[in-house]
Amino acid sequence: MLSSRVAVAVHILTLHALVPERFLSSSFVAGSVDTHPVVVRRLLGQLRKAGLVVAKTGVRGGTRLARLPAAIRLSEIYHAVEAGNVLALHRHPPNPACPVGSNIGAVLSKVFAKAERAFEGVLAETTLADVVVDLGRSGARHEG
Repeated sequence: MLSSRVAVAVHILTLHALVPERFLSSSFVAGSVDTHPVVVRRLLGQLRKAGLVVAKTGVRGGTRLARLPAAIRLSEIYHAVEAGNVLALHRHPPNPACPVGSNIGAVLSKVFAKAERAFEGVLAETTLADVVVDLGRSGARHEG
C-alpha cells in the first residue's frame, strides 16, 4: 500500500517555512492540505518528536519550524513519519521447496537494500529550502 505521509509532512513543513514568524494552528494547516486537523496533528506530533517543529499551547498556539528550512533534509522528514522501508519481501513466505521460492528473499534483500540507500540518498540531498525555492518557481505564493 502506498503512503502519502511524507508528501503531507513536506507540505505541512513547507507551509510553515513560508510563514516562519507565526505559530500555525492545525486547523489552518489542515485547510491547506485539505484534510482533517486530526491527520495534521498526528503528523505534527511525529515531526515534533523528531525535532522538526516546536509547539506552543494556548489561544495563539500552534507549531512552527524548529530549524531553518535549509537545515531540514527530506530524509529526516521521511524517517519522522514513516516506519520501515519502502520495499518489502513477500508478506507470506514463498514455497521453500521451490528453487525460486527458497532463494528469492536473499536475492531481493540485496537489491532492495541498494535501492533503499539510493532513495534515502536523494532525500538526504534535498532540503526543505529546496522545496520552497522550487515551489516559488512554480508560481505558488502564500498570503497567510
